[in-house]
Amino acid sequence: MIDIKLIRENPQPFKDVCRAKNFYVDIDRLLQLDSDLRKVKTRQQEITTEKNTLGKSIAKLAGDEKQKLINKLAEYKTEEASLAEQIKNLEPEFNAMMLQVPQPADDDVPLGKDDTENVEIAKWGEIRKFDFEPKDHIQLGTALDIIDVERAVRLAGTRNYFLKGAGALLHWAILRFSIDYMVKKGYVPFSVPMLMKNEAMAGTGYYPGSEEQTYRMERDELNLAGTAEVPLTAYFMGEILSQEMMPKKFVGLSTCYRREAGAAGKDTYGLYRIHQFDKVEQVVICENDAEQSAKFHEEIRANAEGVMQAMGIPYRVVKVCTGDLGRGQAKKYDIEAWMPSRKSYGETHSASKFYDFQARRLNLRYKDNKTKKNLFCHTLNNTVIASPRILIPVLELNQNKDGSVTIPEVLRPYMNGMERITK
Repeated sequence: MIDIKLIRENPQPFKDVCRAKNFYVDIDRLLQLDSDLRKVKTRQQEITTEKNTLGKSIAKLAGDEKQKLINKLAEYKTEEASLAEQIKNLEPEFNAMMLQVPQPADDDVPLGKDDTENVEIAKWGEIRKFDFEPKDHIQLGTALDIIDVERAVRLAGTRNYFLKGAGALLHWAILRFSIDYMVKKGYVPFSVPMLMKNEAMAGTGYYPGSEEQTYRMERDELNLAGTAEVPLTAYFMGEILSQEMMPKKFVGLSTCYRREAGAAGKDTYGLYRIHQFDKVEQVVICENDAEQSAKFHEEIRANAEGVMQAMGIPYRVVKVCTGDLGRGQAKKYDIEAWMPSRKSYGETHSASKFYDFQARRLNLRYKDNKTKKNLFCHTLNNTVIASPRILIPVLELNQNKDGSVTIPEVLRPYMNGMERITK
């Protein structure tokens, strides 16, 4: 959420970012609501002060003078009721609009309408050239009996899958390697709840906006979160931290759930776009300082790249353009792995910087030692790895002519020394 003072002082950047990010918010209407609410609340305070003054005077008076003040108190009570009704009518619309206002993008974020206008800024690894006709990950997984989509669809519907045998072991090996990698980097490991209250979803910026993508448990007023970003970022919701506690670096492993509403016909083949997957997520909560945010943004990106390089997966990094940024993101990097079956790069990671956008919604603060003021924290997050999507490049890039798959060396200790997946 944005500080309303910033919008009052200079509304134009917020009008501009609404267009750049493709979020419609009537900033003029928001400012009118803000002005009306401030006037009403100021008058409320004035009446409270005047009532207190009258209350003290009444005790000292008698007769007509006393009755005049009593009548005046009655008028104030009537006016108070009217003001309370005005607030009741204005505040819900104002609060709802404030949740819709997007975070302005950093100056170095490229302008663009959608992901086709993201800008490549880095590449790593050489794309493998095959001397045989390569199979895609589903052909490989089916032949090796490690992936079963047909039975999963029969039991759970489209965009579902079974991983079994060495496929399940490979999936877990990637997740465990990634957790160990992050723990060595000083990140605190978490196992997290994924059934989240609406407050946590709104606090991290998923509501309003992502309700259609979320599996919602209306009966219990809970939501199946699509990422461990939600519980990790909201961990200190409503708390005031000490400055000595900063930064907080968390890494969480969780199963994630996404409805993929509106994605019919898009990336429906194989393991690319599915309803349920496992993800290792990194979250940083730091001081309210733009330089610190920038430093940690590069750090979390480097962590994800380190995992990809360790597994030998060629990838590229793109700087996400304005039209592909989320409501709260000031800047985002996507990492895209080379996927032979797609003959292109496919997104596997997103590293996002939010400044205090999420912290304001979560009321997540820390006490600054110099000013003694409570400041809103800055938050950042990034995928460390998500599986089984990452199995697409792992299987396809490491396949052999005989249909077997060579296991990346860093994963073998997590698979009891297995070097190849064979029939």
